[in-house]
Amino acid sequence: MKKGLPVRKKAIFGANQVVHDPARTGAFLQLLLKEKPTTHKQIEDGKRAFAKQHGGHIPQNREILTYAEQHKISIPKATRNLLQKRAVRTISGVSPIGILTKPYACPGKCVYCPTEDRMPKSYMSNQPAAARALRNKFHPFRQVRNRLIALEQSGHPTSKLEVIVMGGTWSFLPTRYQSWYVKRCYDAANIYSGAFGAVTQDNKPPAGYHAPTIKDSQTINETAKSRIIGLTLETRPDFINERELRRMRNYGCTRIEIGVQTLDDDISRLTKRGHYVSHVKKAMRLMKEYGFKVCWHLMPGLPGATPAKDLEMMKEVFTDEDCRPDFIKIYPCVVLNTAELKSWWEEGKYEPYDDATIVRLLMQFKPFIPEYCRVMRLMRDIPVTNILGGAKLSNLRQIINSQPKKLKEVVGEEYWNNTLVPLGYTEKHAPWVCKCVRCREVGFSKKTLTEPVLTRRDYKASGGDEVFLSFESADKSTIYALLRLRKPDESFEPKYFKRVLKGAALIREVHSYGGEVSVGDAKGIGQHRGLGKRLIAEAERIATEEWGLGRMTIIAGVGTREYYRKWGYELQSTYMTKKLS
Repeated sequence: MKKGLPVRKKAIFGANQVVHDPARTGAFLQLLLKEKPTTHKQIEDGKRAFAKQHGGHIPQNREILTYAEQHKISIPKATRNLLQKRAVRTISGVSPIGILTKPYACPGKCVYCPTEDRMPKSYMSNQPAAARALRNKFHPFRQVRNRLIALEQSGHPTSKLEVIVMGGTWSFLPTRYQSWYVKRCYDAANIYSGAFGAVTQDNKPPAGYHAPTIKDSQTINETAKSRIIGLTLETRPDFINERELRRMRNYGCTRIEIGVQTLDDDISRLTKRGHYVSHVKKAMRLMKEYGFKVCWHLMPGLPGATPAKDLEMMKEVFTDEDCRPDFIKIYPCVVLNTAELKSWWEEGKYEPYDDATIVRLLMQFKPFIPEYCRVMRLMRDIPVTNILGGAKLSNLRQIINSQPKKLKEVVGEEYWNNTLVPLGYTEKHAPWVCKCVRCREVGFSKKTLTEPVLTRRDYKASGGDEVFLSFESADKSTIYALLRLRKPDESFEPKYFKRVLKGAALIREVHSYGGEVSVGDAKGIGQHRGLGKRLIAEAERIATEEWGLGRMTIIAGVGTREYYRKWGYELQSTYMTKKLS
């Protein structure tokens, strides 16, 4: 470093939290415990008053939580929730950890995807997850470990992890890299508890940790403090085949996200997507017959689309029996600096949807989303400064569901008066009712909780029979737990895992909602109330009494295997399976 230049402190992302002024932090914590605040504002006002009276350092929430942990001080749950950074992060019952693979060439040539030299295709370096990955040099162990540290320091439990691997087309990556990458994710979760000793400077496993193969790492994770209960991989529909699904199962994958974007082949050709509706439907059947949960990425506003055409396309997602995904993410098409689409836009050949058009489209579409589907996102987390043209609102769900004054501002006076006011909208009241799983989860409910009622919905999908079992409130506005059961197409002959798949009913998901409760802790709103056990029992009854099947097979995440063993299931060929009497 040249003499005289200022020293720049290197930010260490995910480093253990330091309590800078323990005495002052402890004093403020005692004040919190005495005052019992009920809102975030009360805590922040208390900090300012405390600083004005005593001067010096104002403790951050993470410091307060760390101090309490270090000194074995119990913080009431209500206060702890207020101190948590983004409490909504674990409100669905698990701790999601998004990580990226390192940049590789992409098989696609989509005109709307940004291209940065040091990032995977379609990602930008200032997106939150991408920025974290870049700081950690895309190393899976570092990414997972640092997210665990950040979650725990923010007051979130870390016993149930949902690892979401992003970075373009997973199936296009070298298989050796895939295996190494996934193994290091399990290693990071296993070692995080400290049971094997300290992590070395180069992030190699400590001497006490012995897991030479990915199966060894998975076996350890079955009973680890931090368990990977779900692994999600992203790929393209045209890369899905039975060999690829076998490899994904060996990694412990339970959910697959595919970039469908549109069901219009003409639009796919125009945008150089490289696959068509036939690829999507073939992939859907294979994924569901192997028990996977499936999430679709949809992109309204592509070149060649219109709002009316997009609405019909999005309705088709659920009216066509060969489609019907379990989850969807909606990413409106926008113009980005390093995408080919930018030149189209500059030349006047393309005009993206603005905020008003997207909001109106989504309001028309959401009533058609069935109760079994979860809308995971309504907008991609692209910084507004990156968007040259197109919708820029990042909180579309909140605006549509609960911010009628803002909604009026976005859609315009004419649409508000002619369309929404007749439906009962006022600037203080939004009579919006969305049926998707995400909008009905108990953790988001502001209603008085009632006794859960067992609910059943049947539908056809990809050649099989699907049953969506759930525990919900009597008025169906709140969902506490769910199970996805499938009776496979009898004509389907699996190439792999035939022993556990052929002639078996498939449980593709079991999920109890409510804030995450660590394994072994007290009951939460939705978790650890026995609802999952009751749903499994009902699924077994349907399989035997109604379908005449003698085996149940569950596509279980590695970290959930111990749970299913309690109900008589055993591990066979990466699945948990049980003979039914």
